[in-house]
Order: sequence, then C-alpha cells, then structure tokens
Amino acid sequence: MPRSTVARTRARASVLAALTVTALVAAGQPAGAAPAPPAAEPLNRAFDRAAQEYGVPRDLLAAVGYGESRLDGHAGQPSQANGYGVMHLASNPENRSLEKAAALTGEPAERLRRNTAANILGGAAVLRDHADRLGLDRAQRRDVNAWYPAVARYSEAEGPAAALYADTVFTFLAQGLTATAPGGEQVRVPSRPVAPDKDEVSAAGVYAQSPDYPSGLWVPAYSGNFVVGRKATVDKVIIHTTQGSYAGSISWYQNPASKVSAHYTIRSSDGEVTQSVREKDTAWHAGSVNSSSVGIEHEGYVDNPAWYTEAMYRSSAALTQHLAARYSIQKNRSHIIGHSEAPGATHTDPGPNWDWNHYMQLIGGTPGDSLTFPSYALQQSGSSGPQVTAVQQLLNAQGYAAGTADGIFGPATKSATQAFQRARSLTADGAVGPKTWTALLSAGTTPALARGSSGDAVKRLQRSLTAALGTTVGVDGSFGPSTETAVRSYQTSRGLGVDGKVGPATWGALQAGR
Repeated sequence: MPRSTVARTRARASVLAALTVTALVAAGQPAGAAPAPPAAEPLNRAFDRAAQEYGVPRDLLAAVGYGESRLDGHAGQPSQANGYGVMHLASNPENRSLEKAAALTGEPAERLRRNTAANILGGAAVLRDHADRLGLDRAQRRDVNAWYPAVARYSEAEGPAAALYADTVFTFLAQGLTATAPGGEQVRVPSRPVAPDKDEVSAAGVYAQSPDYPSGLWVPAYSGNFVVGRKATVDKVIIHTTQGSYAGSISWYQNPASKVSAHYTIRSSDGEVTQSVREKDTAWHAGSVNSSSVGIEHEGYVDNPAWYTEAMYRSSAALTQHLAARYSIQKNRSHIIGHSEAPGATHTDPGPNWDWNHYMQLIGGTPGDSLTFPSYALQQSGSSGPQVTAVQQLLNAQGYAAGTADGIFGPATKSATQAFQRARSLTADGAVGPKTWTALLSAGTTPALARGSSGDAVKRLQRSLTAALGTTVGVDGSFGPSTETAVRSYQTSRGLGVDGKVGPATWGALQAGR
C-alpha cells in the first residue's frame, strides 16, 4: 500500500539532494504539459492520447520514451535486449513488457513492435499497470514525483540498475528537453523542480564507487556473464555501442540469459560511467579478443548520431586515457578499435557516426589514416562503417568509381569492386574479402623495400600483409624486424623466394591478391 502523505513528503526531502543540481535549472513553478499538438505531429498526438487513456503524466511518458530510444522506433528492429519501438517494449526471459502491453491494450505484438502510436500506448499501459500494483490512487497519479517507483519497475531491473534508470528519467524532467524525432517532429518536455518519491529504492547506499575507476559507479554484472581472470595481457580498448539505453544495458549484463557484459558503460546525456566487470576479469563483449581487451559500451544506436554527445566523447576519452596509462596500451588505431574491427566480428558498432578522429585527438593518440585497421573484415552489399569507407577510398584512388566515401556499401561500391576484381583476375563477386583487400591495400608503386626502409610504401606493405596473413602487422611506416618476419611468413606461405625483402615477385603476388 502507498505510504501516507506525510511519509512521502519526508522521503522526498531526504532524496532531493540527489537531483538538486538538475532541479535548480528550472525557474518558478512546474510547467504544465505541452499544449495540444496539431494534426501534423503524430508523435506528440500519440503521447497525448496514451497519457490520457492510461492516466500517465504526458511528460513522464515522453521522458521515458526519450531515455529508451531518443524517440526512434528503428523501423521495428530490436535492441540487444530484444526490445522494440520508442518505448522499448521487450520480449526476453527477464522482461516481458511486450507481452504485457499486448495483454493490457489488446494490440497484437507485431503492431506494438512496428507502429509507433501503438508502441507508446503499450508503454503507457505498462507504466499504469506498475502504478496500480504499487497502489497509487488518482490524486497520487497526478503527482509526477509519485511515479518514481513505477518508472524503476518499468526498467525490469533491480537495485542500482533500476535506480539508474529512474534517475535518468527524472533528470530529463528536471532539465527539460527538446527532442527531434526521425522525420523532424519535435517533442518538448518543459523543465520543472522534481523531488521523486523513492518508495522502493533507498536513497542512501544505492550506488557504489567503481573499484577500478574512481569517477565511475559500480553495478556488477551477473557472475555467469563473464570469466574471472584473464588468459592474455591487456593491450587494447574496444569501443562499442549498446544498441539500447544506458541503464537498460547495465541491467542486461545482470540478466543470466544475456551471456554478454562489458567492463564499462557510458551514458549519452552527461557521460556518466558505470563499471560492471572488474578490469582483471574477462568480460564477454568482443569474441576472440575478450581476454586481451577492456570493453567500453556507449549508450545509443549505431544509426542515430544524436547519441554520440560531446559529454560522452570526453568522458570516454578520459576513461581510455586512464586505461592506456594503466596497461601501457598504445594510443593508436591498432589498439583503440571498434567492435566491428575485432577479428571475426559480426557487429557493426560503433558505426559510421562515431567520430574516430575527434576521439583519438581527445585521448592524445594517433588519429590514423582511415585505411589502417588491426584486421580487415569481409565487406559486401549492406555493410557499413569505417572499413567500407576505406574500400571506397581505395577504389576511387585507383580510378574505380565507388561513389562518395560515405561508409555504406551500395550498388556503386559493388560495381566498382567487381571492375577492380576483374582487372586483377579475381573472382568478381563484388565482395571485399582477404584477396581483394590484399590487392586493394597494396595497389600503387612497387619500390624495392628491405629492413631500414620507411615511408608510405612501407605502410601499404604493412596493411596488405595484415589482410593477407590475417594477423596484425603494425603500421608505422618503418620496415623493422616485425615487418621482415611478416614478409618472410608471407613469402613462405605463397611459395615465393624467402629473403625478407620486397621486390617485384612479392609486390606482384600482393597486388594479385594472393
């Protein structure tokens, strides 16, 4: 049963300090809900209708949707937690909000996944169901602060993860927001003072400090979603995008069904950092390089650049600098890499909207030249990201019209790839695998190279050897012992004369994609 008005007033006073800074951005009395939107604003109309039908404060509903999705339904595609739409109605072993919304609204699950208005209605129904189970009466439901426990329950998380989720929503209410949804419609939530009634979440001791990074929080992952200890030396940082919300992703690491985790997760709005796996342990985030890397997840979706805020970039860069110093990680693009660049990766994050040059500048590292990667993955129709951009740049430089280097592997890129493959007597399938990568990366002049050589031709050699051998050859433009070893390995495996030097025969084999 809900507590008395006096008890709730005391509780609000005791937790107000947690949101004081954000609450003070509002001046005067709380603003009312936004005026009724015109017919040309379907998203605003959907929030208004759902709020009215289920008695949920409209601005609270919009703040929950903004926190979950930035008001982007992603055309019915699921998040990593199998959540759908603006309100992230989920269907996984621990969160059945999609099924609950279907039962409460009578809408079929498929419509809730893909139709934004139905999805928002479903989210409102689920929130109201949580409020009813908490015993909120009509008067309490009119007080946005009384909804804090219902919002925490909406996350389907527990303890600190639930508090992170609800605190984020109430911070949006305190600060206010103006969000531009896909298609250009704006949704506004006016700022107001907030004093959330944390009925189910203790105000004291909710958050613990990160054991490895002093400025971060600690919300541990489920013990079955990572491995204690490591089998390799940490020598790289992997940059990820969550494909979900901050608190939702942290909760997902706590879910025994997820079988995933990350060491750190960073919030989009303000750069807040939460650690979920100790650095000494192996998080499950990037397949074959888990044991030798630290994984940093960034709240958001790869197809929406709005998530990659300056606050997030700077917070993440400070964390990466900290990790680089602790583990002597080289601050270059061979050791600070995206999930999509990890050997054997099937993911595309952080995607083409992640600004690598800016990020590398922030960490004080070497930006790279946009062609150098620790490994070269298969690129084909439908692929996207920095390696597609590299393919397009290489094709265009060789006179094959791949179109604008926009990181999207479309028809023009495929056609240019096929033309290049035919010219090199390669299978003209339009996909860039190891042979085509090797031929593309080595294309150009063929000067004699040996230990002691340096310059751009050595970089081309090092990149093409990385593609050909399937193992990383450091790209520094200096022909040293490690490059000579790689050359000898390539010559041996291709039946060439083995002398560790690069002459016409070795260049010819590389440029033919052998």
